[in-house]
Amino acid sequence: MSGLQCLATENIWFDKQRYDEAERRFYEGVNGPSSPQQQSSSHAGGDQELVSRMKSLELENQTLHKGVYYFPILCDCVVQAAPVQAAPVKQVKVENGDDDDDDIDLFGSDDDDEEAARIKQERVDAYAAKKAKKPALIAKSSILLDVKPWDDETDMAQLEQCVRSVQMDGLLWGASKLVPVGYGIKKLQINCVVEDDKVGTDILEEEITKFEDFVQSVDVAAFNKI
Repeated sequence: MSGLQCLATENIWFDKQRYDEAERRFYEGVNGPSSPQQQSSSHAGGDQELVSRMKSLELENQTLHKGVYYFPILCDCVVQAAPVQAAPVKQVKVENGDDDDDDIDLFGSDDDDEEAARIKQERVDAYAAKKAKKPALIAKSSILLDVKPWDDETDMAQLEQCVRSVQMDGLLWGASKLVPVGYGIKKLQINCVVEDDKVGTDILEEEITKFEDFVQSVDVAAFNKI
């Protein structure tokens, strides 16, 4: 609201008589009815007070008018002192040309798929070759056999030759010795190493007992995994 509008809405300039009458009635109520002389002096004192108040209001109006006048100028100074920097606009360079459109493959290329398949196959082949070179773990067992003759007249050297004559894939004969059993009879105790997938104790006993002229029985004295 401007200074002129404030003055336009100020009622003290137009209601002076109403304020004087209200002030007179107030003093009459306090001091009682006054004489014409007292009323005259009262009016004179009231006029001086009103004049003082009017001067004060005029001074305030002048100050308000100056403030309203300088307010737009002050706002302009503040705006000029702190300008708002706009964010930089990123420029996008658009190149038009048929050559660029030709280089774009919208549906992909079969060459890329073939190359990826070739690389994958090479890796699979390399892994298979590496795995083939690595020796597979073979399960083996150490078996100690007790081969018993018929009597003390059995040729133990010939019996051992018959036992060692048993040959098959995955069988390796080891050390042997003669162990006394009693009444002059000795048994052949012989060690062998077998591959579990190829040779078992059943087939060994079956092959050795075929020499029935020398062998009475075959027992497994010890069996250990290697």
